[in-house]
Amino acid sequence: MLLATQKTPGEFNLTPIAELFGAQNPENFLFAYWMLFLLINIMTVLVFNLGFARKLPVLKMVVVYVMMLFGNLFITFLAFSLPIIESLFVAAVVLGVYRIQMRRRKKEDGETGEPAENRQ
Repeated sequence: MLLATQKTPGEFNLTPIAELFGAQNPENFLFAYWMLFLLINIMTVLVFNLGFARKLPVLKMVVVYVMMLFGNLFITFLAFSLPIIESLFVAAVVLGVYRIQMRRRKKEDGETGEPAENRQ
């Protein structure tokens, strides 16, 4: 496998999620690949929407999502030996907390009518 080191002949270091789906067994490799692909797509769309998405026309939005899905085909191969899904999960948590804090601040600013920095 790409970027994986061999522990013993025929055995590679896999991420815990890849091992969970049974990627070390050649018979389960296709199942593991498609499950990792599905997880990566879900996490990528979540991170994109939490941190980077803007209101776009429908056709542009379709192009963005299709390009993400196409790119994730290649990223899935890296997810067998690198912590891609775990990194996307951490990014989703960080962006989710940031989004909650921004909502809370906007709500506080809306109630008092002035920015939180100017209040004493």
